[in-house]
Amino acid sequence: MNLSGVISALHARLPELGERMAQRIRSDVDAYNDESLIAFDSLRRSCTANADLLLDQLGRAGARDPSPARETGRLRAEQGVPLADTLHAYRMGFELLWTEVLTEARTHPEVTDAQLVSQSAEIWALFGLYAEAVAAAYRETTAELTSRRQARRSALVEALFTGVIADRTLWEAARELGLPDRGPYVVVAAAADAPGEEPLAGREGALRQAQVHFAWRLLPDQQIGLAALPTATAERSCLRILRRAGARVGISPSFHSLRDTPQALRFARLALASLQGTGPGVARFDDNPLAMVVAAAPAEAAHLVEVVLRPLLDLPAAERARLLETLEHWYTAAGSATDAARSLFVHPNTVRYRLRRVEEVTARSLSDPRAAADIRVALLAVRRANASVSHAMW
Repeated sequence: MNLSGVISALHARLPELGERMAQRIRSDVDAYNDESLIAFDSLRRSCTANADLLLDQLGRAGARDPSPARETGRLRAEQGVPLADTLHAYRMGFELLWTEVLTEARTHPEVTDAQLVSQSAEIWALFGLYAEAVAAAYRETTAELTSRRQARRSALVEALFTGVIADRTLWEAARELGLPDRGPYVVVAAAADAPGEEPLAGREGALRQAQVHFAWRLLPDQQIGLAALPTATAERSCLRILRRAGARVGISPSFHSLRDTPQALRFARLALASLQGTGPGVARFDDNPLAMVVAAAPAEAAHLVEVVLRPLLDLPAAERARLLETLEHWYTAAGSATDAARSLFVHPNTVRYRLRRVEEVTARSLSDPRAAADIRVALLAVRRANASVSHAMW
């Protein structure tokens, strides 16, 4: 099949063809109409290269070279042009070039209609081959870019949590992570049941829908996140979603500067460690800050237990359990023997008797605020340190 005259004529007009293709695509495909997204010179060069490729392949047997098509797919993925629009533009370029082939062929008597029909099948087979190359390169590049973005996001989140980030780049990190440059923020720490598991998997969509912006980091034993909570509504939504996750979650106090992220992570982990039992739950540092202080200093808390409560802990198991339980209810009732008795289902005088017994054994008066505070802190330390053997202690 002899199309050499047609192809030579079109090759001579290649710059003009590339220009016309670029103009047609730019006017008919929305994604290509944004100069900031795709510069016209870039589009024209791409159109010219692909037209040159197709003209070289027409009527030629042997292996096809899809490299310009792959370059188009790679470039459009980097520019953020949707794949559907990329393939639409590619098809438009083919159609325009084939129209030019038909028009030029009419000036070449040696080219018959039968030859053109045969050539039509070939050019659309080429379109299929090169469109596939465009799509494959686009998807490969998209996957690579996504992997790079995820790696960079992960590195930025790690830098925030460890504090190894310069103050002048904090706002840049916030912008790239989709966070405001000022709080309030909170840090969330969720325990993983197994290494690599995401205890909060599937919650990102619900959080985004609730206008809660998170930056996550998955560790072997935890999933940690930094959240922006600009309003009370966002905070309530965040808590509701986390409580429905069925995970063990600790939440830091709110803070306003990203410089405080490492400290907030420590507070969130302390809140997580304060959760009793092994089932799901959400603990906020601010809900029980005294318990968090105890958790933050286990050695000092253990010493306080020895100093304050050791005589009580050495009592026979039944009496020890009654006195510790009574103390718990009395503190919960804000020092009201009547309210504590109601929750214990005993007479108020029984509560008062047990409290006097505590004072007698510990040699500390619960009417003395300092002594009462010492006993309260020691009681929290006992509960935390012996959670796994609570039946033996209580």
